[in-house]
Amino acid sequence: MVSYVSALLYGVGGIVMAGMALLVTFQEKLIYVPVLPGLSKSYPITPARFRLLYEDVWLTSSDGVRLHSWFIKPFPDFRGPTMLFFQENAGNIAHRVEMVFYMLQSLQCNVFMLSYRGYGASAGFPSQHGITLDAQAALDHLVQRTDIDTSRIVVFGRSLGGAVGAVVTRNNPDKLILFRGMPTFPHRSLAVFLVMQVAALILENTFTSILDMAGVAFPFLKWFIGSSSKGLRVLNFVVRSPWSTIDVIDEIKQPVLFLSGLQDEIVPPSHMEMLYVKAAAHNQQCLFVEFPMGKHMDTWLVGSDRYWTTIQEFLEKNVPDKKDRDSSRVIPGDKIQQNVETEVEENVNVIWEQTKLIQMNKST
Repeated sequence: MVSYVSALLYGVGGIVMAGMALLVTFQEKLIYVPVLPGLSKSYPITPARFRLLYEDVWLTSSDGVRLHSWFIKPFPDFRGPTMLFFQENAGNIAHRVEMVFYMLQSLQCNVFMLSYRGYGASAGFPSQHGITLDAQAALDHLVQRTDIDTSRIVVFGRSLGGAVGAVVTRNNPDKLILFRGMPTFPHRSLAVFLVMQVAALILENTFTSILDMAGVAFPFLKWFIGSSSKGLRVLNFVVRSPWSTIDVIDEIKQPVLFLSGLQDEIVPPSHMEMLYVKAAAHNQQCLFVEFPMGKHMDTWLVGSDRYWTTIQEFLEKNVPDKKDRDSSRVIPGDKIQQNVETEVEENVNVIWEQTKLIQMNKST
């Protein structure tokens, strides 16, 4: 009996150790798949294959990694909504061009496709910290563009991209405050505020966390890893890219659309349900839509017209055109709201006069 119990304990210990070794050594290769088996890292096609109007955009993340992106427009002067698109974990942005083609045709929107570090033409190696910086660099780039309506930026993430999108949306909750010098100020180094916000978030077939997905991919580990595991969860601490969307989703205040394919063979549909339930408990602007025949990668395809109509109606309600919304809610592009400018200038003038008075008192 003692030997049986000892053997059992050794067996369990061996599983834990093997799991730890697997996660520590190969986790990035398991989570991030920049190159599909049998294919090269380079782009097999560009948006030109579908006769799309696009530009190559090169960005530099805050930690110095050079990133490649495509910015695609329906036509040159289009100023409708802009989708900041974050892809799934396997392959590169070229493998999503067909889907984006239908997105432009169906939604009449701009699409900014970011190539994560280590993917496609981007430099570096993927990690949660690094990709989070990449996503912020992409959003910062869009905010600074003058050829789009920056009050209508919508984050759209599929699978891993949904985890990325949830983080960048949470990190930019209502308004980004940028600084720009004003010649009217008595001191040129002082600035005024420009206001921008992520208008909405769309998640498709996204997981609750990589920790939970590890238990799905490797059932023998489910007692030792996962945010909802009833076991010891001793492997959680070794995961470098947990992408815990379930811990982020309830902090998002913008409208959120959840698109769930019920035949998803990779991410259990229950993950999307859990994300929605937690989000909706804190955010009344959440919508959950199921597609009974949708699998992990083809929900947009089998969903057909209903898929695109769902997104279009969500955008019309939450990201309306300028003429349909209160123009005082946000400041489009780089136009400065007059009352903000006046208030800031008055405050700066007061501070400037107080500073001069202090300097005069010191000199006397």
